[in-house]
Amino acid sequence: MKTTPEHDEKIAKITFSSVYPHYITKVEKKGRTKEELHQVIEWLTGFNIEKVNELVDRKVTFKTFFEEATLNPNSDLITGVICGYRIEEIETPLTKQVRYLDKLVDELAKGRKMEKILRT
Repeated sequence: MKTTPEHDEKIAKITFSSVYPHYITKVEKKGRTKEELHQVIEWLTGFNIEKVNELVDRKVTFKTFFEEATLNPNSDLITGVICGYRIEEIETPLTKQVRYLDKLVDELAKGRKMEKILRT
């Protein structure tokens, strides 16, 4: 599925700090923990809690967030539909990476087992 250049640019400009509280709320509302969210973020990006907090404080965009990340080599195992897009069909790397994170958070909130979320 193709995304538009406008859509991709909009995604790139969103600050991680504006979305991060929503991730926390989403998972906690469904009985999961902030620690589990951080485990998922660290698996995908390599960022520990201190780094996540630093990125939030710096108000980095998703573009910067993923430029600084070391993506997990198994991230391409993240498939499915999120926000109306089939992840494996997204052509723009940054948009795909943001949707990876969205999908992992969604799986966590839906109660999926951690070993399945982390593709182990």
